[in-house]
Amino acid sequence: MSTEKKIQPKPVQAGRIVQLTTMHEEIFHSDDLSRMWSIANKNTLYTTLKRYVQQGLLFRIYKGLYSIKPLSDLDPLLLGYRALHGYAYVSTESVLAQHGVIFQHIPWITFMGSASRKLAIGPHNYRCRKLSDQFLYQTIGIDDSRVIPQATLSRAVADVLFFNPLAYFDAPQFIDWQEVKKIQQTIGYPLTPNRYDDSGKRKRRAT
Repeated sequence: MSTEKKIQPKPVQAGRIVQLTTMHEEIFHSDDLSRMWSIANKNTLYTTLKRYVQQGLLFRIYKGLYSIKPLSDLDPLLLGYRALHGYAYVSTESVLAQHGVIFQHIPWITFMGSASRKLAIGPHNYRCRKLSDQFLYQTIGIDDSRVIPQATLSRAVADVLFFNPLAYFDAPQFIDWQEVKKIQQTIGYPLTPNRYDDSGKRKRRAT
C-alpha cells in the first residue's frame, strides 16, 4: 500500500470568491470577473462561471451578469444600475412618484443614462432614457452621496420636461419652478416658460 501523500489542489475558486466578497460589491459583469481573475480566454471564463453557479458559489442573473447573492436578496435599484453597465442615475417618474408629484403607479424604475433601454430582471422592470453626454454628466440636481445616484425632484422635473414639455404633473405645487429653471439653464435644456406661468396661476387660484 502506497504511503505517498496525495497533493491537494490549490483552492483557486475559494480565493476568487473571497476576492469578490472583499470588494463590497454584489453584482458583477463577466468582463469585470475576467479582469479580476486574469482569465483572458472567454471559453475558460464561461466554463469557470458555469461551474461556480452549479456549485452555488455564484448566482447567474442573466448571461454576462452574476451576483454573490440570489436575485431575491438584491436591492432592485442596485440591480438595475449594475445591469445598465455605465453611468446612470434614477430620475423622471420614479422620483416624481416618490415625492408625490404624480399619483399613478409606475411599473418600472426609471433611469437616465447613455443608452435607451428597457430591462426586465425577475420581478423588476427598468426603463432608461438616453441623454447625450453633455447633459448626462451635468451634476446639478444629482444626489451622488447615495450608492445609486438619484435626481432631486427639481432635476427629475427638468429631465421630464426635456423629453416632454407638455408633461402632466398631478401636484405641481410641490415643484420649485425657479429651481427647475435654474437647472434647465445650467444643463442647457430648453426652457419651458409656459410651465412657470402655469405654476403661478395655480398658486393665485389657490389663494
